[in-house]
Amino acid sequence: MGITTCQGLRLKITMMGRHCHVPKQTRHIQFAQLAQSPAVCGLSESAANLRYKLLLICHRVGIKIPRQKKIPTTYNEQAILFYTPRWLWKSWEGGKIHALIMDLDIGICSEAEKKQKKKLLLDYLWENLRYHNWWAYRYYVCELLALINVIGQMFLMNRFFDGEFMTFGLKVIDYMETDQEDRMDPMIYIFPRMTKCTFFKYGSSGEVEKHDAICILPLNVVNEKIYIFLWFWFILLTFLTLLTLIYRVVIIFSPRMRVYLFRMRFRLVRRDAIEIIVRRSKMGDWFLLYLLGENIDTVIFRDVVQDLANRLGHNQHHRVPGLKGEIQDA
Repeated sequence: MGITTCQGLRLKITMMGRHCHVPKQTRHIQFAQLAQSPAVCGLSESAANLRYKLLLICHRVGIKIPRQKKIPTTYNEQAILFYTPRWLWKSWEGGKIHALIMDLDIGICSEAEKKQKKKLLLDYLWENLRYHNWWAYRYYVCELLALINVIGQMFLMNRFFDGEFMTFGLKVIDYMETDQEDRMDPMIYIFPRMTKCTFFKYGSSGEVEKHDAICILPLNVVNEKIYIFLWFWFILLTFLTLLTLIYRVVIIFSPRMRVYLFRMRFRLVRRDAIEIIVRRSKMGDWFLLYLLGENIDTVIFRDVVQDLANRLGHNQHHRVPGLKGEIQDA
């Protein structure tokens, strides 16, 4: 079932199979008579031709026809909204990871230089232990903003397309599975390929003349494909981002999960060293170490983690009271 609406008049023509039905509350009898004619609602008419004739009818009776919306502007706005969480994190992160790496991701340097850089990194981690929680939480806030952004953009697109975007992909799937003779293309309904155009030109007497016509919109053929992709992409992003946030919540409230993930990701590091670090540090320290491990040489990272664990094991200065022998919560 498809619906074609003439804006400015509460009139909808519902095409159900072979018939067209005009509601009795129609206020324009002339429009109703034209709409019920076989030339418009005949079985042999294609969806595109039917829409074209309906547009002509709307034009004849003086009803305003929706004009083309500014799609390129929405692309720019969507791009800005998607980039905002990344921009926030880059501002909050302040280049900390890049500064701490100190070219240790290459791993090809002299032993003296390598030893000096490892000592600098280890000293920083030791002196700033348990002070990285807020830094890590800001990263998680950016991930939450990413989820809000995706869901919010879906609602904005739904409003932009007059309540049709939320079910756009489902209607397209249903359209593909419907029999050929019963199909009503939802893509043509949201992105019409023909619309009313108004031209102004000077007549023979020098007066400005107004001409109305039906214009072809070939760019909408591209736009409809783009927004079909965006609909499925938004659904996928929503699902993956939601899973990521659930994963973050588990990490925050489960220190044992942090030990397991660290061990699975960095197998060169001994398990007892990981347990000591997780027990004596905060969640933010674990997150910083995890990011460092993904950006520096694995052997160097193993040495840094082992040295940090040895310091924590032999020095009680960083021990958190009240949790003897247990892995400390975030």
